[in-house]
Amino acid sequence: QMQLVESGGGLVQPGGSLRLSCAASGRIFSIISMAWYRQAPGKERELAAIIYSGGTTTYADSVKGRFTISRDNAKNMVYLQMNSLKPEDTAVYYCYVGDRVYGSIRNYWGQGTQVTVSS
Repeated sequence: QMQLVESGGGLVQPGGSLRLSCAASGRIFSIISMAWYRQAPGKERELAAIIYSGGTTTYADSVKGRFTISRDNAKNMVYLQMNSLKPEDTAVYYCYVGDRVYGSIRNYWGQGTQVTVSS
C-alpha cells in the first residue's frame, strides 16, 4: 500500500501564494501520474493539475497561468505552486497518485489539506 501525506495548506490573502507538497511512501511500483484535485464546499471534486511520468502536464482552465505542478521522481514527491490566489480557489486540496501494478492502475489519495483565500 502507498501512503500520501500532504502539507502546505493554510490561510492566504487574495493575490498571495502557497506551495503544496505531497510525499508518497510505502510500496510503490510504477507511478504513472501525480495530480492535485480540489473540492470546494458544496461542489464536486475537480482536477486542478496533473503531471504524467513523462513530464506532460494538464491544468484546469481556472488555474492556468497561476498554478504550476511539478514532481521529484527521486523523492516520489509532487508539488503545486499556487500564485495569484483568488477566493474561488478556496477548497480542500487532495493529492492523487496513479500507480501501475502488474498492468492495472491503483489510485491513491491523500487526506486533503485546506486552502483558504480570504482577506
